[in-house]
Amino acid sequence: MMPLAASGGRTDEAAAVNVAVPRSRRARPILLEIAWEVCHQLGGIYTVLRSKAPAMVSRWNGRYFLIGPYHAATAAVEFEPEPATGAVGPALEQLQAEGIGAHHGRWLVSGRPQVILLEYQHVFGRLHEIKQQLWDQHRISTPANDELLNNVIAFGAVCQRLLSLLGEQAGSGTRLIAHFHEWMSSVAVPMLRHRQWPGSIVFTTHATLLGRYLAMNDDAFYDRLPHYDPNAEARHYNCEAQFGIERAAAHGSHVFTTVSDVTAQECRHLLERDVDLLLPNGLNIQRFAAIHDFQNLHRMFKQRIHRFTMGHFFASYSFDLDQTLYLFTSGRYEYRNKGMDLTIEALARLNHRLRQAASGVTVVAFIITRRPVKSINVNVLQRRAMLREFRKICDAIKQQVGDRLFERAAAGQVVDLNNLADDYWRLRLRRTIQAWKNDQAPSIVTHDLINDAGDSVLNQLRTCRLWNMADDPVKVIYHPDFITSTNPLFSMEYDQFVRGCNLGIFPSYYEPWGYTPLEAIALGVPAITSDLSGMGSYLNQLLPKHDEKGLYVVPRRRVTWEESAEALAERLFRFCQLTRRQRIDLRNKVESFSEHFDWHNLARRYHEAHELALDRV
Repeated sequence: MMPLAASGGRTDEAAAVNVAVPRSRRARPILLEIAWEVCHQLGGIYTVLRSKAPAMVSRWNGRYFLIGPYHAATAAVEFEPEPATGAVGPALEQLQAEGIGAHHGRWLVSGRPQVILLEYQHVFGRLHEIKQQLWDQHRISTPANDELLNNVIAFGAVCQRLLSLLGEQAGSGTRLIAHFHEWMSSVAVPMLRHRQWPGSIVFTTHATLLGRYLAMNDDAFYDRLPHYDPNAEARHYNCEAQFGIERAAAHGSHVFTTVSDVTAQECRHLLERDVDLLLPNGLNIQRFAAIHDFQNLHRMFKQRIHRFTMGHFFASYSFDLDQTLYLFTSGRYEYRNKGMDLTIEALARLNHRLRQAASGVTVVAFIITRRPVKSINVNVLQRRAMLREFRKICDAIKQQVGDRLFERAAAGQVVDLNNLADDYWRLRLRRTIQAWKNDQAPSIVTHDLINDAGDSVLNQLRTCRLWNMADDPVKVIYHPDFITSTNPLFSMEYDQFVRGCNLGIFPSYYEPWGYTPLEAIALGVPAITSDLSGMGSYLNQLLPKHDEKGLYVVPRRRVTWEESAEALAERLFRFCQLTRRQRIDLRNKVESFSEHFDWHNLARRYHEAHELALDRV
């Protein structure tokens, strides 16, 4: 994607001076990426940093550092301490002498990048002074009792001190680049500019905070975007401090970036600065030596999902698993922003169409998110336990029948298959079958929600009459928790679950980029996104005929919600009409096309941003 027009208020004279800087002055710069989610998984930025690390280490080697807050619990799992060397060593020693805990080591991910984790709590005693400086120097007003803001400001102050020390201690001719991600890491940006820090500053917003609030509450967000009063809206949503920090970082950076042209529009109107470059998100794409390898993985993990399906539905009624398709949506519980409302409406319409078509196809659609729950539903757990009992009995009968059949056949006897299993196992199987039968429709939610009556997803499923009745071709499983290997219902990792599905559905209303569809295609699974997501806009602009490769973009821009729901339902219906061979062919195309989103290709955008930052100082 072509970079947007550069901004930042440089004069032609200053630009000429920068152009004249000899390349030798750029000798071996040091890059420091600062983010709240370094070694600490909270959201999508963690995935960006973790997956991008090998590409960054490959380019920068020992001159690349990630900086984040120190959290003992996550550091114990993701961080390996080791002594610091070079200019970083003395700076960290000075921080320790000032009473600020600083840990240097390696992030235990691919690429093993160097990491500095800072104990920002040590400056809480000076928090009032730091907040006063933010007001005096930058007119950023911060409340007294906001725990997250207090942590963010303290972390920013410690980052500023570390970077200032590095600026003082860097060797002759060494250039420093500080790349900040999101408002939670960027308090240091205006602080550094006020102190005339000699390095280059890049700031990336992955989603404007104010834009997220507005999109959640305004059906006409994109139409009204040019007409909002950002300061008034920040006051309305009680996020003036966060908005002030984000805007100060955008204006204080030498290079301002975001992940998509969709978010760039927000930046122009809400933060009042045009972005300089777009930095699309990528992943480390696993390539298979043989194309059938990932097809085998799909089949293996689909069998595991089959076991869940049997446990959840077959006590009430059964259907042909060979004619069953698994669809899913997942992500943070942002009911409208993530397009959950549109997905459920489209599933209801698909249910009606498939019933009329009488195609024999069954769809099991999973909604995976996290909500406050009491526990897993007792009936769901009981059915799962009874399925395990079936497996135990059947395995015992299979073993016994197999052994006896072999022995009697080898002895030349005429075998009566009805007498190969003991009466004990036959009776136990019969009793289990009787106990297994259930007249109730399978539950549409796997857990007991704390606020069942107020849950938007559950209420819409009820309104749309998606009740998992026997004659419903579309079955729905609302799973209000993330899928992990310790999950007693699935016993598999999330990426294994995705690989076992047939299609991912992510028609977001507000999505600066969209990692969930990207994760799906990285695993060889076709995916649906929307033209209001960064990824959907990227596909529409730069990757023609993406729908032929299993990447579908639902129109949501300048169309009604009703039109979007109908377009999504039509896309789902057409997918359900594909033959098995056509679905296999589509997975092959998705797997091949996914390499476009590998960091091997997309990291060069980051390299361009860093080169531009060096040019501007």
